[in-house]
Amino acid sequence: MSPDTDGEPEQPAKAGRQARKQVLLRLDPQVYDALARWAGEELRSANAQIEFLLRRALGEAGRLPGGAGPIPPRGRPPKPPDQGAGRSPQG
Repeated sequence: MSPDTDGEPEQPAKAGRQARKQVLLRLDPQVYDALARWAGEELRSANAQIEFLLRRALGEAGRLPGGAGPIPPRGRPPKPPDQGAGRSPQG
């Protein structure tokens, strides 16, 4: 892997999707605690809550890029159809 323009290693793209960008965010501990409580009330992780709020703010300001993909669905990703092949139901 070669470093990208930010000096960080380039992450391989997932099948058909761009890799998600990793960002280090420094927050006041009390702000983070409030954010984490709010996220918990809405059954989101703190990271998902930050992305939700940023997208909402960008949309309201008319600055959300048209090519921005949707927020990934919650929960565990579905298993590919061939994952259970060859296994017996009992075992």
